[in-house]
Amino acid sequence: MTVTATSVGESDQLEPRIAPEARAWARRLGRLLPAVAAALSGLLLYVSFPPRTLWWLALPAFAIFGWVLRGRGWKAGLGLGYLFGLGFLLPLLVWTGVEVGPGPWLALVAIEAIFVALVGAGVTVVSKLPGWPVWAAAVWIAGEAARARVPFEGFPWGKIAFGQADGVFLPLAAVGGTPVLGFAVVLCGFGLYEVVRLAVVWRRTGTVRRTAAAVGLLSLAVPVVAAVAARPLVSDKAEDGSVTVGVVQGNVPRAGLDFNSQRRAVLDYHARETERLAAEVKAGKVARPDFVLWPENSSDIDPFANPDARAVIDQAAKAVGVPISVGGVVERDGKLYNEQILWDPAKGPVDTYDKRQIQPFGEYLPFRSLIGAINSNWTSMQRQDFSRGTKPGVFTMDGAKVGLVTCYEAAFDWTVRSEVTDGAQMISVPSNNATFDRSEMTYQQLAMSRVRAVEHSRTVTVPVTSGVSAIIMPDGKITQKTGMFVADSLVQKVPLRSSQTPATQLGILPEIALVLVAAGGLGWAVGAGMRGRRAGDV
Repeated sequence: MTVTATSVGESDQLEPRIAPEARAWARRLGRLLPAVAAALSGLLLYVSFPPRTLWWLALPAFAIFGWVLRGRGWKAGLGLGYLFGLGFLLPLLVWTGVEVGPGPWLALVAIEAIFVALVGAGVTVVSKLPGWPVWAAAVWIAGEAARARVPFEGFPWGKIAFGQADGVFLPLAAVGGTPVLGFAVVLCGFGLYEVVRLAVVWRRTGTVRRTAAAVGLLSLAVPVVAAVAARPLVSDKAEDGSVTVGVVQGNVPRAGLDFNSQRRAVLDYHARETERLAAEVKAGKVARPDFVLWPENSSDIDPFANPDARAVIDQAAKAVGVPISVGGVVERDGKLYNEQILWDPAKGPVDTYDKRQIQPFGEYLPFRSLIGAINSNWTSMQRQDFSRGTKPGVFTMDGAKVGLVTCYEAAFDWTVRSEVTDGAQMISVPSNNATFDRSEMTYQQLAMSRVRAVEHSRTVTVPVTSGVSAIIMPDGKITQKTGMFVADSLVQKVPLRSSQTPATQLGILPEIALVLVAAGGLGWAVGAGMRGRRAGDV
């Protein structure tokens, strides 16, 4: 009994000491919770992106992000936004380090997450305003607009719109392009949080302001209703007849060849697959295409300077008997171009398109002298910078006007729209993703092309060196696709269209409008804060 009494006494003495320690731990965990939630909600947003079809996860991701940010100071918003950006972009862009190691991948993510951090700060500022989900969603789109332009002419990869190719919001791409589609998704996510928050307030207090409830419900409902209302803008009906298109994926050698042999092998593979397609046409196994599309870099050997490469392409064109769009690397007047070449089976090369939006650190090296001084191996990987094209590329192929958007260009709104306004009745996105192996990059880029198909109501073909090549209808649906790292070809009759969607007609105006909304919300919030401080001083 004595032992028991002593134990109870000791317990009574320890309890006052344990309680403050427990409360201190609880406070530390409470401070960590927003940071953990920010990073995990960013990760949840990543999971909503292709190759997964979990587009709807973007809504809870932004709902949690809204919970993390609402009512906090802008400095906290910077840090929490950066964590959200890291959670989202680190896994999304891991493919950028497949070939060259983690250094460039980590550096790219570290820079791009700064834009998300600034958005986080902006959201905290406008979160105190009436109707804050609208202002906050506009701030996110303003951040995307900045990220698509700077530094080095921008990097739009990871726009919210590009994760919505399978989602109910997709028709909104035809209304106002990627800015309007992305705005709707983010608004719906923030609206979801506001509805949940107000429901909790109602349970605790039994009362909620009507205006706040209306804002929450409208933020959640209006994007969905608008997407349903926009569905008539999505159509795959032919307006200018149809064409039968052939898409060739020649594949690439996996290993064991030196650089020059590898380039020649890639060319030979695409010529061989085209000749195999020609044999199938002759045997009546597939329909004869009106023209054939090869990928970017299908001939890295300049056919204008190398007679053997010219002969290989010429032989393939004559075998299939129709024009081919060939992706070549061409040197002209001492300058290097990533070029699409229209190759006629009778006349040879008759037209060209030079890629305009070239990739920093992939096709040209910014600060070359500085980087070379740090490490000469880095500059040797990109010995000569590519030059930019200056004109849209629309090839007339068997009477059809085909707009060329080369690989990286598909991420940029202006490069795709310019081809459509220049008369393209369909779009081709020739790409080379062999460098990125079996990463998610090819699926992310394919989703971009699906969004572009709906945005401009055009058939989109995606000829790729090593997969996944695809044919996409103007409604965004994939009708045929290849596997990865296989030689294959796709042949299909597709519609030609010439009408322009509101998104095509409006161009950059919806994005400008949303940026102005964001600026207005930030100005209002900052002004209100300054007036509040002055009133407090008085």
